[in-house]
Amino acid sequence: MAQRLADVFAALAPDPYVLGAAVALDLVIGDPVYAWHPIRVVGRALTRIEQALRAAGLDGYGGGILLFMALTATSLVVVAPALGVAAALSAIASWFLAVFLVYSLLALGDLLRHVWKIEAAVRAGDLVRARIAVSALVGRDTDRMDDAACRRAAVESLSENLADGFVSPVFWYVLGGIPGLVLFKVVSTMDSMVGYKTPRYFEFGWCGARLDDAMNYVPARLTWVVVVGLATVLPGYSGLKAWSIGLRDHGVLLGPNAGWSEAGAAGALQRRLVGPIWLRGELVTDVWIGDSLDPPLQAGGDVTRAMVLALLAGAVVAASSVAVLTVP
Repeated sequence: MAQRLADVFAALAPDPYVLGAAVALDLVIGDPVYAWHPIRVVGRALTRIEQALRAAGLDGYGGGILLFMALTATSLVVVAPALGVAAALSAIASWFLAVFLVYSLLALGDLLRHVWKIEAAVRAGDLVRARIAVSALVGRDTDRMDDAACRRAAVESLSENLADGFVSPVFWYVLGGIPGLVLFKVVSTMDSMVGYKTPRYFEFGWCGARLDDAMNYVPARLTWVVVVGLATVLPGYSGLKAWSIGLRDHGVLLGPNAGWSEAGAAGALQRRLVGPIWLRGELVTDVWIGDSLDPPLQAGGDVTRAMVLALLAGAVVAASSVAVLTVP
């Protein structure tokens, strides 16, 4: 019994080889599609728990906190026994299950593929297909977007999700192993499903939204620092602008975190991002981020450079994390 518990704790702990294999699978294959994907399971559980809490009249701040506690407990209760069963079979089975779980919770490979889908549609002159692909990444109106607006939306989503879709999961895996990664994904799912400032979710979704801000706080800034470093050494990019624009414009976007990686990318690429955004037929912002002397991002080469920057940033973060976990 004691040995079995030790095997389970070992499988849950951060492991450099598990992380390296998971990142490689994410980049080469992309996000796996299967019915019991952890995010889908968490989403279904969240919906049921929310319904039960609201039926009990717990639809305020307290209900949101209870949702977090119940969802976290449920997720860990599923993951730990699954690894326990695998560990009982063999150490190899446990290792492969850990790799598959971590791989399922990383999103850089799919993100890069989706951005390229948008770019390929624009290059083919199929604006309708490009707009449809953009709508899967952003919540704004896409019917007014031209080619340049589609490309900007793709790069904005890429730079923002580089942080919360890849760097943050890796960061929390390094700190807390699989439990830390699962906790982050629970919070991230809560933020995406209930973290809205609407009458229905303003109080109930507060816990998830604030925890998401807290858990992405360090990774968002770490992503910016990595982008600055890469832009300093890569030809055609600007490390100085990535630094200065990140410091100056990170607060332009909503939330404490998203602006760091987006503003850093704008500076690194020496292109302006955002611009006019329409939502439900109304112009909600016409703000640009980036150096006012730089042109708006609009060319296919700009998207390619953004993808290269994101891929290298992810590789640097992954390699550094593996190195940290390898040190005795």
